Amino acid sequence: MSSTRKKQQVVIVGGGPVGMAMAIELAQRGITSAIVERRTQEHRIPKGQGLQQRTMEHFHSWGLLEKIRAARVLPPDFSLSGVTAYMDLNTEYWYSPPFREVVNQYYFQSSERVPQYLTERVLRDRMAELPGIESFVGWTVDSIEQDHDCVRVGMVAPDGKRELLEGDYAIGCDGSHSTVREQVGIERGGENFEQLMVLAVIRSPELEAGLKRFPPRATYRAMDPELKGHWRFFGRVDAQDTFFFHAPVPPDTTKDNYDFQGLMEKAAGFKFKCQLDYVGFWDLRIAVADKYRVGRVFIAGDAAHSHPPYGGYGLNNGLDDVANLAWKLAARLHGWGSDALLDTYTQERQPIFWETAKDFILARIETDRDFLDRYSPERDREEFERAWNESMTATPTRAMTYAPHYEGSSSVWGPPGSVCSASGTHSFKARAGHHLPPQVLSSGRHVFEELGPDFTLLAFGADDSAVAAFATAAASLGVPLKIVRDSLADGHKAYEARLMLVRPDRYVAWVSNDAHADAARVIARLVGR
Repeated sequence: MSSTRKKQQVVIVGGGPVGMAMAIELAQRGITSAIVERRTQEHRIPKGQGLQQRTMEHFHSWGLLEKIRAARVLPPDFSLSGVTAYMDLNTEYWYSPPFREVVNQYYFQSSERVPQYLTERVLRDRMAELPGIESFVGWTVDSIEQDHDCVRVGMVAPDGKRELLEGDYAIGCDGSHSTVREQVGIERGGENFEQLMVLAVIRSPELEAGLKRFPPRATYRAMDPELKGHWRFFGRVDAQDTFFFHAPVPPDTTKDNYDFQGLMEKAAGFKFKCQLDYVGFWDLRIAVADKYRVGRVFIAGDAAHSHPPYGGYGLNNGLDDVANLAWKLAARLHGWGSDALLDTYTQERQPIFWETAKDFILARIETDRDFLDRYSPERDREEFERAWNESMTATPTRAMTYAPHYEGSSSVWGPPGSVCSASGTHSFKARAGHHLPPQVLSSGRHVFEELGPDFTLLAFGADDSAVAAFATAAASLGVPLKIVRDSLADGHKAYEARLMLVRPDRYVAWVSNDAHADAARVIARLVGR
C-alpha cells in the first residue's frame, strides 16, 4: 500500500548534478519540486571535470560562480587543453595548442576544471539554501504513471516503505540506465563500439615527474595505431600526484586478471611506480533518446544522451538541458508559456547531442584512426611530420566549430530554412538562435549582469516607440520582460542590431534594426503561442 505525498509542481528523479541543478533553477523561478536520489554517498570518481564556458555562465546565474571556482583542485595555470602524443607520452611527437581556451572571449565566463563530486557538493549546499525543494535520499523510484492532470511517481524507502509523489510534471535525470525513460517507453539509438574501457585512479609521484617535460596541462592523450582511433589517456585530478587513466581493454578483463600497470606504462612510455586506488569499467558507446518528452514526463542529462568521456560533452550538455527546460516549465506553470513551448525542448536539445555525438565524438575517433592508418614516421618520416604539424594547427580550428545553436526552433526567429545544430561559428554579432555574445555596457557592467531572469529586451540606440511597443506587448501577454537600454557607442556596434530579445537561457531569440516590428507577434512566437 502506498501513501500519497502533497503534490509538488515538478518531481525530479535523480539527484546527481543535473537533477540538483534542475531543482535549483526551478526553485529560483518560484517552482516547487521533489527530488529523489537512491545514492546515500557520493562517488569520489574523478569524472565530469571539464566545465565549459556555458556551464560556468549557468553557475553564475545560480549564484555559485565563486564557490565552484574555489572548489577547483588544479591551479589556474594548468591549461584545460591537453597534450596529444604519438604512440606514448615519451615521444618526440606531441602538441598542445590552446583549443579549450580559444573560445573564452565569446562567453561571459571562462572554462573551469572541477571533479564532479566537488561540483555536486556545491550544488547540494545551494539546494539546501532554497525553499520549495523536498529531498528523498536513499529512495528508489520504480514506477511512473501519468494522466491529463498529473504524474504519479512510485518510490520505495530503504526500509521498504512505499509512497507516491504527485507532480504537474516529472523529469528523469537518473542516468544512462534511466528508469523514467524505460517507464514512459522512450527508445534510444546510437553507436555501440563493442569495446570495453578501463577507468583507473592512481597516485604516482614518478608519473608526475615524467610529465614535467610538458607545460602544465590537464590531460595527456596517447595515439596508437592499434587502438583504431580510441585513446589511452591520463587526466590530472590534482597538481601533485593523482591521476585517472582511460584505455581500451579486452572484453573479458576484470580487476584481477589484467596487467593495468603495464598498460599505463605503455601509454606513458616509461616505467613508474604507482598506488592503484580504483579500477572500474565502462562500455564505449553513444546513445541518444529519440525524444525527450512523453506527455508530462521529460528526460535530461545522461537519461537523454550518453557517450564516451571524450571532449567533456556529457555533464555540460546535461546542464544545458537544465537551462533549456527549466525556464520553459516555469513559464508554463506560471501561465505565460504554452504547451507548445515545452515541445521545443526536444526540438532544440536533441539535434545538438546527435550532432555532438556524430560530428565531434565519432568524427574525432574516425579522424584519428584514418590519420594513423595513413601516416607513420617508420614508413615516411617527412610525410608524417608534415601531416602531424597540420593536425596540430587544425585542432584549435575544430574547437571553434562547436557552437550549439537553436536557429531552427519554432520559438526562435531564426533564418528561413535553418536547423538547430551543434555546429556553427563563434561571433560577436547577435544572431537569432545563438548564445548572446559578451559585451560591456556603457555603465561599466557586463550585459550578462543586467539580464533579467526571464526575457530581456536589449535596446541599443533604439527608437523609443519601438521599445514601448515591446513593453506593452509583453505586458498584454503576461510575459515578464526587462528592458536594458544603451547606446551604439563603445563597441556595441559589434552586435549589428539595435533591438535584441534574449531568452531566459541567455540565447538570442530575435534581432532587428526595424523600429516598426510587430512586437506582439514577435513575443507570442517566443513563448509558443
